[in-house]
Amino acid sequence: MAVSLKQAFEVGKYLISQRLAGRERFPLVLMLEPLFRCNLACPGCGKIQHPGEILRRNLTPEECFRAVEECGAPIVTIPGGEPLLHPQIDQIVEGLVDRGKFVYLCTNAILLEKNLDKFTPSDYFSFSVHLDGLREEHDKAVDREGVFEIAVRAIKAAKARGFRVTTNTTVFNNADPGRVREFFDFLATLDIDGMMVSPGYSYEWAPDQEHFLEREQTRALFREILAPYRSGQAQWNFNHNPLFLDFLEGLKDYECTPWGMPSYSVLGWQKPCYLLNEGHYATWQELLDNTRWEDYGHASGNPKCRDCMVHCGYEQTAAIDAMEITNIPRVLASVITGR
Repeated sequence: MAVSLKQAFEVGKYLISQRLAGRERFPLVLMLEPLFRCNLACPGCGKIQHPGEILRRNLTPEECFRAVEECGAPIVTIPGGEPLLHPQIDQIVEGLVDRGKFVYLCTNAILLEKNLDKFTPSDYFSFSVHLDGLREEHDKAVDREGVFEIAVRAIKAAKARGFRVTTNTTVFNNADPGRVREFFDFLATLDIDGMMVSPGYSYEWAPDQEHFLEREQTRALFREILAPYRSGQAQWNFNHNPLFLDFLEGLKDYECTPWGMPSYSVLGWQKPCYLLNEGHYATWQELLDNTRWEDYGHASGNPKCRDCMVHCGYEQTAAIDAMEITNIPRVLASVITGR
């Protein structure tokens, strides 16, 4: 399975503890962005559109640890920008692992192979390599030739050194389902520890605004992509709750829980999620208490949220639903309470 038994157990225990405490809104994954700088200029991403003075800023390790402790999420993803450009990224990762967090360092892998010596393999740590398809599709997505080969070589090097490696893929409306399936088959040959996939949805600062998916497009596209997986013909290893895949295909209808995957960066806590540029709060509690959450999500009628099916809004919803279906709450509650 993509998610380790240790992570599955600890996350399940955390979810039950939140329920026992009576909390309605709590984070599952913290998106920790220690910088916005990047060595690529992907047309579907708007992070490097920030002014130069912001692109030059880094979060310190202490600021990262404070944010993690403030919100308490058991999983921390470190996107960017490109995190390997941060001069203290190894200290940040080590400090988070020491705190018992499950850490996913998201990277385009250009700098990965030469930086492997900075990190130590751990059940709590994974490199999450950005790959948006096979060579032709990925190099076009990142607007630079040769990046696909660099990333594949880095994945093999990291796996040979004993690191956990996952991939993350964004699917846009111009994706060819057959090529996506070929890509998933290729990833299976790399012995990676799981694939993450998400539909591309409008990021306001992204240069390319033409290829984001509408909701019905997402459902139709993922039904076609995942057909061999559903029939048992493909044995793809997804780093997702299976119910999130059901949601992408339209088999489940969930509501967004944007507080489940908050974003903290050099600008503070972004409201309500990283896709919408609607300001920042200084603390996690301010974000939680002062955001009008009813104004966001598909059911709100907010046009900005109408077509969004991105994992940052729906993974936690699927995780909670999975617990209800499998009756995990009863099992884990007995572990936590001793009864």
